[in-house]
Amino acid sequence: MKPINQKAWWLVLPVFICVAFSAVLPLMTVVNYSVQDIISPDRRVFVGTEWFAAVMRDEELHSALWRQLTFSLAVLAVEIPLGIALALSMPARGWQASAALVLVALSLLIPWNVVGTIWQIYGRADIGLLGAALAWLGVDYSYTGDATDAWITVLVMDVWHWTPLVALLCYAGLRSIPDAYYQAARIDGASRFAVFRYIQLPKMRGVLMIAVLLRFMDSFMIYTEPFVLTGGGPGNATTFLSQYLTQKAVGQFDLGPAAAFSLIYFLIILLLCFILYNWMQRVGTADPEGASHE
Repeated sequence: MKPINQKAWWLVLPVFICVAFSAVLPLMTVVNYSVQDIISPDRRVFVGTEWFAAVMRDEELHSALWRQLTFSLAVLAVEIPLGIALALSMPARGWQASAALVLVALSLLIPWNVVGTIWQIYGRADIGLLGAALAWLGVDYSYTGDATDAWITVLVMDVWHWTPLVALLCYAGLRSIPDAYYQAARIDGASRFAVFRYIQLPKMRGVLMIAVLLRFMDSFMIYTEPFVLTGGGPGNATTFLSQYLTQKAVGQFDLGPAAAFSLIYFLIILLLCFILYNWMQRVGTADPEGASHE
C-alpha cells in the first residue's frame, strides 16, 4: 500500500500558528481573567463565575445591549434595501460602470476614525454643512446635546459609510445573472418588478446573506465612529456594547468583569448570527413560487 504524503500539512502550519497567536491565545487569556479578581499584576484571586453573574445583573449592560440591538436592526433595515436600489441603478457595462464602481466605493476607503471626524465637523452648526443647513432651515439640531439627534447622526453616518459595501455585493450578484433570464423575461412580457421579484432577488440571495451577516456583525461591534463623533453621549445615548466594554476594561480597569463581559459579548454575536443565518436559510428555501420562476 502506497504511503500517504503528509507534507502538505507543513503548508498549513503557518496558518495555524498565526491563528493561535492572534485568536486562540488571547481568547484563553480572556477566559483566565474572567474567573479571577485581578487585584494587582502579582495578586489574583479565583472567583469562579462571580463576574459572569455580576455582569448579567448589570442594568447599564442591559441598556447598552438594547441600544446595540436597536441600532443594528436599524442599520439592516436601511442599508440592505438602499444597497439593493443603488446596485440596480448602477450601469451594467462600459466606462460608466467602472466610474460608478469607483465612486460608490470611495467611502469604504476612509478609515473609521476619519469618518467620525468628518461627521463631527459636518454636523457642527458653525462650520459644518449639515449643521448650518439645518440651522438655516430652523431645525433645532445638536448631536452633542440631544440624544435623538446624536443617535440619528450615528445611524446616518454608518449608512453613508457602509451602504456601498452592500451595493457592491449586490452588484456582483446582479452581474452574475445570465442574459438568457432577461431575454426570457422580455419574451414573456414581464414587468420590471416581476424581473426583480422572480429573477434578480432569488439570484442575489447568496450575496444578500453575506451582506446581512457582515453588516450585522460589524454594526454590532461598532466603536470608533460613535466614539469619535459623540464620545458615547449625550449621556449614554450612543454608548454601545463595545464602548461599554472599553470603559470597563480601560477606564475602570475592572479586568475580571470586562473579560467576563467580552466572552458574553462574543457568545451573543455568535448566537444572533446563527439565528439570523438559519432564518435567512429558511426564508430562501420556503419560497417555492420564486424558485419556480427561476
